[in-house]
Amino acid sequence: MDQPVHTRIWLEEPEPHNAFAARSARCHGYDVYGEMLGRARWVEMLYLLFRGEAPSPAQSDLLEALAVALANAGPRDPAVHAAMCAGVGGSVSAAALMAALAVGAGQYTGAREVFLAMHDWAHCGTDMARWRARLASPPATPVGVWPAPDHTPGFDPHGTVAATTVTQTLSAMAAIDAGPTLRWLVDHREAIEACTGLPLAMSGVAAAALHALGMDPDQGEMLMLLLRLPGAAAHALEQRRIGHKRFPFFRLDEVAA
Repeated sequence: MDQPVHTRIWLEEPEPHNAFAARSARCHGYDVYGEMLGRARWVEMLYLLFRGEAPSPAQSDLLEALAVALANAGPRDPAVHAAMCAGVGGSVSAAALMAALAVGAGQYTGAREVFLAMHDWAHCGTDMARWRARLASPPATPVGVWPAPDHTPGFDPHGTVAATTVTQTLSAMAAIDAGPTLRWLVDHREAIEACTGLPLAMSGVAAAALHALGMDPDQGEMLMLLLRLPGAAAHALEQRRIGHKRFPFFRLDEVAA
């Protein structure tokens, strides 16, 4: 007896001559290969998979802007640097991506930081009084695999003012008419920063954007992991070609010494 696959996301009709091949596939009711392919954008497919419904044009534009902003955090980023180390060491491609995921999963610039910041957005929304109270008395971190955060999630523990790229990203996404969240953050960014004593970070902008898109913290954490992989992959491939003698941030003579 056939055992059904229990998922609300995907429905396949098998080929009559091959039960292991799909004749058609629907994602939340949409015919992926018969109707969406060639018409839908990649970010529309992402939104459909995670939210179970097609995005509005503004939601598509916001998710695409976020994907561009997160695509490459650059070699200064710990997750990208981890992938570069894997690449220059000759590891297989999958290992480079796994290195990026492992380092990029954490609470400093990583996906878990976005998860925590999205919980703040879910609790506070656009209520400044709630933000002040929550930032003054952060909720206790449940006992588990994650330690207590060492800084306010979504803010830069090493900065004194928000980085230009952060404010540029926030302004560009706030100009997209996808709800009030990002426009509110533009107007109240400095007041929130004053509460924390730290400037807004890219993780905080990502958390606000994902909240504006209707994602819950678990969905936001997963998307943060996914959307940051392209840059890690590209840098890993580049370092594999360049070789260890030109790997950044150290020299062989310094290591030998």
